[in-house]
Amino acid sequence: MATTDTVYNTTTTVQEPKSRKWILVPSENLDKIRFIIKVIEVLLSFVAFVMEEVVSNCLHCGPLYFFEFVSCTAFLFTLLLLILLATVLHQRVGINCWPTLDFGYTVAMAVLFLLASIVFAAGNGQTSLERGAVAFGFLATGAFFVDFGLFVKNQGIPCRKGNNQQADRTPRPESEKLNSNGTDSVN
Repeated sequence: MATTDTVYNTTTTVQEPKSRKWILVPSENLDKIRFIIKVIEVLLSFVAFVMEEVVSNCLHCGPLYFFEFVSCTAFLFTLLLLILLATVLHQRVGINCWPTLDFGYTVAMAVLFLLASIVFAAGNGQTSLERGAVAFGFLATGAFFVDFGLFVKNQGIPCRKGNNQQADRTPRPESEKLNSNGTDSVN
């Protein structure tokens, strides 16, 4: 069989310089201000979750469990999204619509955290831990809404633009044509 010649390497593979940099902030998906806000979202939702977990007994446990679910989900998934968007890992995942994913997730978490905080504020036992968890829930809600506002201000609403960041599918011309028999003859 034939071995790989330099002709095939230059036209069929992309030679990208390897970067040793792991954190890519600012990047096309996350600027420095939104990176800081996402870190704040992670911290506030974590504190809300921990404070809610420390509550030892509840009169009406439904609001507590809903708040627990939302705060834990917000903490874990925001941390995952932050790690993916701030590192080179987002390039290895088969997703090419990061702005739409980030926008949808941020809106959903803002609405869910607001709803969970309101429900938990209305149906808790008024202990200091529960009031503290509600306060951090509302702070996290505010952080998600600020993130949403900055996203819309800087990038607009991705759903209205259509497929704004599709993969570049335009065919690129070859810099060197290949001969069918593999010889270097020039026409």
